[in-house]
Amino acid sequence: MEYVTIFMAWPYANGPPHLGHVAGNCLPADIQYRYERARGRRVLMCSGSDEHGTPITLTAEEMGIHPQDVVDKYHEIISKALADLGCSWVNPVDSRGIEYGGTLYNRTTDAMHKEIVREVFTKLLDSGFLESKTMQQYCSISLAGKVRFLPDRYVEGQCPVCSAEGARGDQCDSCGATYEANELLNPRSKLDVDSEIEIRDTEHFFLRLNDFQDALEAHASERQDVWKPNVRAMSKSWLDMGLRPRAVTRDIDWGIKIPLDGEEWASKRVYVWFEAVQGYFTCARIWASRHASPAGHPDGDLAWENWWKVSEDGESPKHIYFMGKDNIPFHTIIWPAIIMGLNASDSTEVTHRSRSGNLVLEDNVSANEYLMLQGGQFSKSRKHAVWLPAYLEQYDADSLRYYLSINMPETHDTDFRWDEYVDRVNNELIGTYGNFVHRVMTLTHRLSSEGANPLSQYDSPSVHDETIDQVRELIYSAIDSMEKQRFKEALRSIMGIAQIGNSLLQSAAPWKYLNEDESEERTESLSSLALSWRICGCLAVCMRPFTPFSSDRLWGMMGIESDIDHVLWDDSMDTESVLSWNPEKPEPLFSRLDLDEILARESSLVDSKDNDDDASPDDGGGYIDFEDFMKVEMRTGKIISVEDHPNADKLFVITIEDGPGSTRTVCAGLKGYYEASELEGLDVVFVANMEPRKLRGVLSEGMLLAADDEDGNVRVLTPDGGISTGSRVR
Repeated sequence: MEYVTIFMAWPYANGPPHLGHVAGNCLPADIQYRYERARGRRVLMCSGSDEHGTPITLTAEEMGIHPQDVVDKYHEIISKALADLGCSWVNPVDSRGIEYGGTLYNRTTDAMHKEIVREVFTKLLDSGFLESKTMQQYCSISLAGKVRFLPDRYVEGQCPVCSAEGARGDQCDSCGATYEANELLNPRSKLDVDSEIEIRDTEHFFLRLNDFQDALEAHASERQDVWKPNVRAMSKSWLDMGLRPRAVTRDIDWGIKIPLDGEEWASKRVYVWFEAVQGYFTCARIWASRHASPAGHPDGDLAWENWWKVSEDGESPKHIYFMGKDNIPFHTIIWPAIIMGLNASDSTEVTHRSRSGNLVLEDNVSANEYLMLQGGQFSKSRKHAVWLPAYLEQYDADSLRYYLSINMPETHDTDFRWDEYVDRVNNELIGTYGNFVHRVMTLTHRLSSEGANPLSQYDSPSVHDETIDQVRELIYSAIDSMEKQRFKEALRSIMGIAQIGNSLLQSAAPWKYLNEDESEERTESLSSLALSWRICGCLAVCMRPFTPFSSDRLWGMMGIESDIDHVLWDDSMDTESVLSWNPEKPEPLFSRLDLDEILARESSLVDSKDNDDDASPDDGGGYIDFEDFMKVEMRTGKIISVEDHPNADKLFVITIEDGPGSTRTVCAGLKGYYEASELEGLDVVFVANMEPRKLRGVLSEGMLLAADDEDGNVRVLTPDGGISTGSRVR
């Protein structure tokens, strides 16, 4: 039996997931996992929260808490959101039995993950694939003299190859070029634009990617017919430029310590890009240890090998990776190189050919393009997003799964638009699929029954061979598409089955004969209705990877006793079993959406405070209700003291007199725009009813109002004329 492993790129645990993440990797991975199980395969799905690296520490600094508190918070938010979306992470052991696999959504702060990463580091070092050498690393020196080593992604400047602005410290997104730190032109810190940038020497370990150049080229050549154009193009770009050693350690505090003794290595941590991709491997091993072995898998702690190693008879498990296009090189170049390194004892043994007992390379890297939010890219950093937790508080998960599946950015960027979302759900999901199912259910229930399906006496599939053949042809077409990870194509084929059902109903017009005496016409019409009942069961099975909740409800409404989770696509168009029955009144699978209502709520779905403590309204993010505006309490105050923030170079700690004999503290990013003396004594306007929160360790109890223009000028808003402190601004 075939072993398949599904890998989802690890969400970064510094904020809630947005719909761009869902369309890029979360949903595709779950769809494929459910499909593979519905083909009878043994499937393991691995992923988790990426919890190390500089972005985590920066978020922690901004929130005034420890990095572990940050990742604990967002790991919980991400895990719950994925479960609420219907992703299959809640079942670590396959319901068919432990030998069939399961799932694990883990986290990179897991102790066993850290242990295995250090184990991999040691293996590659002993085999000569890691080398120590002095490198030049960007450093920022703030106006206060604070020195911080900067990861490459926090330095930008001008690309030395194509001259594009906004290139990162080690890579240009415009042309795909990679380069050394000292090659970037006009570098500047993205974290502190006022700081000076220096390049300092530091000792680090490098992965000798150049040792894998030939093997990776051979591997890429064999994947040309499988990889999408974006995967082929980006991988080729990296290989054509020639691979060079790449640093796998960094001077950072938050991360996995390298497994070496000595004072010179004490401050070094495993670089997050090198660590995170190993999570696919560590996750499988952790699953075997914590779930497979306790559940009685015959291979115990080594159960993971079934999904990772070539068997003694030469059979290879199948690996499929899902991610956004920005992660392509890490999965077609870097991670395969690490796997090849683990399979070899030295550079002379490097090959892309997996032998018996070796770890396998991927079968496909399915990288999606970007899902855009009405023309602009979803962005966690720019707070331009529809957050998944906020969405799921208001709307049905299956309607979102359907829309993102049929609009998935498989080969080009696509837009998330509320009007299109409503149109596709109402006219396709409900109009074609939901209405067909509801008509079949309600029409059948209008017939008299005595504890059994009233259509049983009219059930004669053999007279509908042509229609059945059409349905099965569409199933096979969907299978062919799913084998190539073409989800939109597969979903269109399945929706074609619903269209066949609607045509069958329309032609048979069973509503005309429900209360008629027996006749040949009545028998023929109700026979078509009986076949439609069977088509409903087929749709429940085939739609389940895409819309699992409604499929389960439909299965229950039909009264089918078998577990839908165990029904194969090949058997979904059942023509032999006795028609099932549930006497309870059927309910519609979906509720129609109202665009006006959705647009009225849109502002609560974008940058929701409930889902992101640092969220702020996006420029032009839409209208707000008058009632919402009235919740904002603005008052006047007087600045009575201004001090430097002890832990933030750009912040002042400002004391405001907010009423007679009353003061409050506000942190404001006004350094560089004002001297402290210029602010003292100013009458100001501030938001008084914001929830207090710590900004880098200092509790801020409000927000000063200020304006900025296109030239970078910033001025605090002040009331005109004398007015008492604490006065309400209306």
